[in-house]
Amino acid sequence: MKLPKLEKPKKYVGLYIFDFGDHAGVGFTAREVAELLESEKYKDGKVYKIYRAYPDGRLELKGVQAQTFQLEAGMFFYSSDLDTAAKDYKKLVNLAVKIAPPCRAKVHLAKYSDGPTSSGNPDKFVVSLIYPAEYDDELSSWLLEAGYKTSGAAEGGVGAVQRYYDSKMEILERHQLFGKSELENRTGEELLASLKLAVQR
Repeated sequence: MKLPKLEKPKKYVGLYIFDFGDHAGVGFTAREVAELLESEKYKDGKVYKIYRAYPDGRLELKGVQAQTFQLEAGMFFYSSDLDTAAKDYKKLVNLAVKIAPPCRAKVHLAKYSDGPTSSGNPDKFVVSLIYPAEYDDELSSWLLEAGYKTSGAAEGGVGAVQRYYDSKMEILERHQLFGKSELENRTGEELLASLKLAVQR
């Protein structure tokens, strides 16, 4: 795969390279890649995420499987009492207001039953953060950098989202998070018209 020389390589970190086979384009957003992969013509394209860029123009890439763009990933923070879970939920929503997350995401505060326990209270609670799977690394970094911590058990991943949906929990509160103003996503004709360009942005 032959890549063009980039004038400001650092601005491409977090964007994608799409290998069409006969040529490659640098600088696609996740949403643009998802649209290309959904099309019959480009469904077999290869996708690479730009993880690091060096001043000399070298790029550190990671291959991304096509199905990643159709999946949701999530992080789930568990608690045995509503008070703690509600605080964790508020803390996460407030964090998103102060520092916008890297992408759209939804936050739920939910209740589920784990059967009878020694304390007699079978109810447990979870704060869930669900987002497009291709943003897994960015969301993890966002939470780490902001110092978001909870006291209970936590789990994450694509499988955890499916288990969460399958368990049919009772959602007590929900909030939609909006990602920081991303690069403008091109769609349809506008996107298709630029595919021959080696550098997309």
